[in-house]
Amino acid sequence: MTLLLAALAGYLLGAVSPATLLARRAGADLRASGSGNPGATNAGRLLGRRVGVVVALLDVLKGVVPAAAFGLLASHDAGLVAGFAAVVGHVTSPYLRGRGGKGVATAAGAVLGSHPLWAPFVLLAWIGVVAATRWVALASVAAALSIVCVAVVARAPLADLVWALAIASVVAGRHRTNFLRWWRAR
Repeated sequence: MTLLLAALAGYLLGAVSPATLLARRAGADLRASGSGNPGATNAGRLLGRRVGVVVALLDVLKGVVPAAAFGLLASHDAGLVAGFAAVVGHVTSPYLRGRGGKGVATAAGAVLGSHPLWAPFVLLAWIGVVAATRWVALASVAAALSIVCVAVVARAPLADLVWALAIASVVAGRHRTNFLRWWRAR
């Protein structure tokens, strides 16, 4: 029952889209502008860097809060479920008719909330790839894959490894169109 509650709470919190709410307040529709993605990067491009940073921080919190809360109040596994559900909620938001963001910031929050010692390595992977390539999508996928690498190096329990693989799969899957566009443009 606790895992079901963790999944539901994480999903519903993750489904809230700060980018969409802030864009509406500014009279803009993110899904009809820029990349069409209701996330921090598109919000930053269209509404300014400051708004993009605020959206990114709120998206991170959507992952941190359920993962940490259920991890502390129930069990580690409940925290994993809540954090993963927040990522799924972000990318498949019922409030946006199933369309959501790419899940990167919310996934970072889920890592921070359930495995805070892993977060610096994931952040370092993201920063390193952005610095080397200037390609945020590639950095996002690299950071997601680094969660799996950290889990393997840390000899994490099977549940944590499966969780890392699931989060990496969601984030990488959401970026497939970026890579298809890049491949076709070559």
